[in-house]
Amino acid sequence: MTHKLHLLNRRSVITGVLSAAGTSVLAVTPNASERPRQRPNLQKLVSPGAKVRSSDSERLVQAAKLGGAVGFAVADVRTGKILDARMGGVALPPASTLKVVTALFAIDRLGGNHQFQTRVLATGPLVNGRLEGDLILAGGGDPTMDSDRLAELAKALREAGVTEVAGRFLLWAGALPRGKRIDAEQPDHVAYNPSYGGLNLNFNRVHFQWRKQKEDYDITMHARSRNYSPATDVAQMTIAERKSPVFEYRDWGHRDQWSVADWALGKDGARWLPVRYPALYAGDVFRTLARSNGIVLKPGEIATVLPEARELVSVSSDGLVPMVQNMLKFSTNLTAECTGMAASRTFGNVDTLEASGACMGGWCMANFGVAGMRFMDHSGLGYASQISPSGMTNILAANAGIAPLLKTVNLATSDTPLPKGMLVRAKTGTLNFVSSLAGIVTNQNGRDLAFAIFTADTERRDAVPKAQRERPSGSRSWANRSRRLQRQLLREWTSQFG
Repeated sequence: MTHKLHLLNRRSVITGVLSAAGTSVLAVTPNASERPRQRPNLQKLVSPGAKVRSSDSERLVQAAKLGGAVGFAVADVRTGKILDARMGGVALPPASTLKVVTALFAIDRLGGNHQFQTRVLATGPLVNGRLEGDLILAGGGDPTMDSDRLAELAKALREAGVTEVAGRFLLWAGALPRGKRIDAEQPDHVAYNPSYGGLNLNFNRVHFQWRKQKEDYDITMHARSRNYSPATDVAQMTIAERKSPVFEYRDWGHRDQWSVADWALGKDGARWLPVRYPALYAGDVFRTLARSNGIVLKPGEIATVLPEARELVSVSSDGLVPMVQNMLKFSTNLTAECTGMAASRTFGNVDTLEASGACMGGWCMANFGVAGMRFMDHSGLGYASQISPSGMTNILAANAGIAPLLKTVNLATSDTPLPKGMLVRAKTGTLNFVSSLAGIVTNQNGRDLAFAIFTADTERRDAVPKAQRERPSGSRSWANRSRRLQRQLLREWTSQFG
């Protein structure tokens, strides 16, 4: 069913959702009885490059010597009035602060109690424990599915009476658009840039571990979770005698083939690597777990169309509210992409990640009057995503009830304690030479301010070769200066706007 987008301005989508979700994630219950007043579009209040008031903010920006662009906006939550801004209407990279928008979008479209289901289906009858047909592992887009819950599913299948499968073992991942990586501009080996789709496992990462054995190494690739760690053949590793690169990736069409430079291993260690074939990965692990329950399955095959079948067993994710709270806390990119794409599909058949990002942008424009944005994804990982500081502030001011889902940010320094009563709850965002902070700050007098601070030296960012984008030279010190500026601006605003 296709839902029409209601053209509402300054609408609070968080109102009532969190308290109705039946979850204990909220330390403080937001005021769910009040809707934000109708307010003008903040884009019209702040022209590109304009300042709203004179304060020490400009002096702080100049002293930071970041280079590139520094834009920010801060508004009173109660009235929506902009109190200070710099480049407030200029679209800048939000990095992971975009996940705040994604959380609101998903909660609005799916509901706070929404759960993703992963099912095991059968195309034939069960006769004396033997399934006379195909067995299907059907993903519902759950970004948090792990080996532990796959083990629960395998055990439940045995308890349902299945001991043998005559037909094929099919894997269906068509509940969401699929892709081998979120952003093509990231290095191959970084685990925060995984594949995505309707059937995921362990955030689509594999655990690569090595142990020194005399003159050689014992290496393993496992689908590691809290209680289970099955081996997998979908991701394989070899050791190579070479100087560079440290990791090299080859796509074999049905599995990931990795090699690592021998000098880089040292003694013992481990790291996560991304998985590019998540459905085959999940199927490989489920096959192992089913075998431990006495059920032998054939190698998994991808089903391009979901056959007509009946459900045997299923397992559900946590509710959406605690899921997005964890997403905001740990900044999990896969959760953002899957929840965002699931929300977009309530409007119709959205078949690419970029189209889903554009759908979320249209939702922002229709509900909050925010214009001029470009969302390439839902996590903020893509370099091309942009939104203005005033646009982000507008969305936050209308949905200040999301504050309890955000992390508390400590602005105290060794020589300057935090003013009593001051509380900052925000989402950070970091890319190479991009640092952002957006959220709600409560000053010592109880006044709530919505804010967004975006800093970006995109010229310096774009000059970094792809192979060096995991830890480019100079990025850490630049990010530290940006975070210091963010803390200084927040302290300035809470002092000036008490």
